Amino acid sequence: MGRHDHHLHEGESLKDAARDQLTEKGEQWTDMRAAVFDALAGFEKPASAYDIAEAVSKAQGRRVAANSVYRILDLFVSSNLAMRVESANAYVANSHPGCLHDCIFLICDDCGQIKHIDDDKLTGGVRDAATEAGFEPSRPVIEVRGKCGECA
Repeated sequence: MGRHDHHLHEGESLKDAARDQLTEKGEQWTDMRAAVFDALAGFEKPASAYDIAEAVSKAQGRRVAANSVYRILDLFVSSNLAMRVESANAYVANSHPGCLHDCIFLICDDCGQIKHIDDDKLTGGVRDAATEAGFEPSRPVIEVRGKCGECA
């Protein structure tokens, strides 16, 4: 399939797509899950569970524990609503939750911005190599660190 484009969502469209994706999987879209998703989607850069817990706490006027946010983020990742940037221990909202692909993250070491790209040929090659080595891959993680175009 190679590189391809998605229908990217933002704002209310993103929230609606996330809610629909989650409920199609048989999960509930609770007020807390909606608050965590809103906070996550509001960040310009990858956010940690602590960043998200702080944003939700401010929005709700009460303390929200990071461990509660972690559980919700785990659900969001398994439901394709969010993606985890492994090397940063942070999360980003998936702007195309209806599409399931192995992601490649380009991470700027200077400004912290990330760019997410999909290249099924490349990630398929990684999956094939793992399988040939006798390993059953569940989720390839490909992250490239360097400088974005603005910082270079």
